[in-house]
Amino acid sequence: MKSWAGVGEAYATSYASLCAGTLDALFAALGPARGRSLLDVGAGTGELLDRAAGAGWRAMGCEPEPTMREVADRARPGLSIVAAALPDLPFESASFDAVTANFVLNHVDDPRVSAGEMRRVVAQDGMLAATIWTSSPSWFWIEVCERAGVTPAPGDRLPEEKDFARTADGFSAMLTDAGWRDLSIVEQDWTWDVAPATLWRSAEGGVASAGLFYRALDPVDRGRFRVGFDETCAAHSEGGGLRLRHSAALAVGRAL
Repeated sequence: MKSWAGVGEAYATSYASLCAGTLDALFAALGPARGRSLLDVGAGTGELLDRAAGAGWRAMGCEPEPTMREVADRARPGLSIVAAALPDLPFESASFDAVTANFVLNHVDDPRVSAGEMRRVVAQDGMLAATIWTSSPSWFWIEVCERAGVTPAPGDRLPEEKDFARTADGFSAMLTDAGWRDLSIVEQDWTWDVAPATLWRSAEGGVASAGLFYRALDPVDRGRFRVGFDETCAAHSEGGGLRLRHSAALAVGRAL
């Protein structure tokens, strides 16, 4: 799984707002809470959990990264988040009425095993919901590297037997392999309007692939990367901000 060590604060002030872009569609798919129980795996800094609790779900989460849980505890006191992660959840089978994973299955080492673990802990006929990225503005970070004169990281891929196509159809096939049934897949496109300073916090803080790449650079190349970042932002800013297009697939299924 991609390392998220120490990134809680940087994530909370940058990519958390991006990842929240799917929450309206996710909760619409789950339907009214009606007092049902919900587990959010990879809860991060608690955005989804906080919304679920406010909507009447009996909600709890699991998140392995301590700095994520620290931010959640401070910003959203009262949420229940345990230290745990896919693919080994510390819950009895059929413990929850619904299980969610917002942009988690695209990061795990074995997506099918992890999706199967989500199915294990949901009750018979319970709901399963998950999202993955299908496209993101990687062109932006490639241009930063080109302007900086550094070679972009090739990107990590899972072994072929564990990977899946990062498309709606590929996501559906993987989840079917993992035992999800009555699957419905919708695709969502939206533009993340973000200030350059916010996006820089993600890179400097080690968030996502660009952040991990920046962390691995030596001090000289970090300086070059920052110059390339500033130049790229200046070339593409609109009204002082950036408009970055993203696409995601939202899958909703059941454990039958």
